[in-house]
Amino acid sequence: MQSNLPPSASTSLSTWLKHLENLHSREIDLGLARVRAVAERLNLPLTFQQRNHQVITYSGTNGKGSTLALTEAMALAQGLSVGSYTSPHFLHFNERIKINGQAVSDATITAAFARIEAARLTPLEDAISLSYFEFATLAGLLIFQEAGVDLWLLEVGLGGRLDAINIVDADLAVLVTVAQDHADYLGSDLEVIGQEKAGIFRHERPVVLGSKNLPASIFKVAEQLDCPIFQLGEAFQRTAKTEGEWCWQGINIEQQAVYLAGLPNHQLPPDNAATAIQALLLVCPNLTEPAIKQGLAKAKLTGRMQREGAWLLDVAHNPEAASYLASRLAEQGKKKRLGLVGMMADKDMKTSLMPLLPWIDAWVVTSLPLPRAVKADKLATLLQTLGAEVLVADSDVQGDLAFATACQALQAGYEEVLVMGSFFTLAQVLRQLKKSEA
Repeated sequence: MQSNLPPSASTSLSTWLKHLENLHSREIDLGLARVRAVAERLNLPLTFQQRNHQVITYSGTNGKGSTLALTEAMALAQGLSVGSYTSPHFLHFNERIKINGQAVSDATITAAFARIEAARLTPLEDAISLSYFEFATLAGLLIFQEAGVDLWLLEVGLGGRLDAINIVDADLAVLVTVAQDHADYLGSDLEVIGQEKAGIFRHERPVVLGSKNLPASIFKVAEQLDCPIFQLGEAFQRTAKTEGEWCWQGINIEQQAVYLAGLPNHQLPPDNAATAIQALLLVCPNLTEPAIKQGLAKAKLTGRMQREGAWLLDVAHNPEAASYLASRLAEQGKKKRLGLVGMMADKDMKTSLMPLLPWIDAWVVTSLPLPRAVKADKLATLLQTLGAEVLVADSDVQGDLAFATACQALQAGYEEVLVMGSFFTLAQVLRQLKKSEA
């Protein structure tokens, strides 16, 4: 399974990533035994007793990435040193591992990879296989440990209970939303999905819930672990005051009421901003109002209502995220808008696309470079059965024809191109946009 001459710290990052892609027999392999064993060989600080920094873990079907980004921005404005681990990436693997908002270097990552490779292969008779995601997760943790950052922000990849991130005991768990996605791994029962995502909770450690409507299984897990619960609409809430500002009220770790007014609006979901404020207040008692306002104003996240000229990019790829995206399009009013979409075949494509149909005049469909992606012609047929107009179905996974068609549509009078459906769809277009700029 592994080569006789494994890569070293001086090996290029691209070579390392190819090595990781072929290292394990399964792309997604849920379970903690293997990754925890390697983490222990690396002496990573997994428990509360082993560290003096704070850890927040983020789980949820939608919104965990933007909630993490908002937390990160406010923490940096407060003057904390912050390590953030997210997935997947768009253009460069380095996007997954950031220190103080900046992606770490290739050399930093390959040095971490070399240490992980040595640990998993020693002793050789007890070598441990790791998936790509597990390797990446360990690299993030190792880099944060070496950098000595104050606050670790860790985004769950899939589920929660069996996700590699969950080898770390979080001081605070954030669970944003629960909806159907990844049905092949998590099933379609929201109570079961909620229980899996609540697997990041720890005994007597606070839990911040970023939705008013969540499955009962989440509260059952929290009760069993004696976790203090801080839920949107209960312990904390947001209220709109003027078109450009909003207010927040909640409680801090000392159970004191906190009220904030004049908070700036931004492109990221306001419920996630409210959730991020509550989470950070519970791990950073000295968090100031100026830091909160500055962080909210500066926070941004690739692929979430991201505007690049006439292009609007959003990774919405399941029914809940698509419904939210449709509501944001409705706020903008009717435009002559083209949709550019590519999706994974295991997604609920029909239910995800339907809320967007009233706001899209025509569609361009692209194939994606993964075996589990739906073929462009099949997705185009689905859109046509829903009554939508499809200009082109690009069978090439590079998406050149899809991008060129969208560019021509803008020249012919379309006001906006919405790109959605997958991280890979956005990566395809972002790469093309960068090439056009160059």
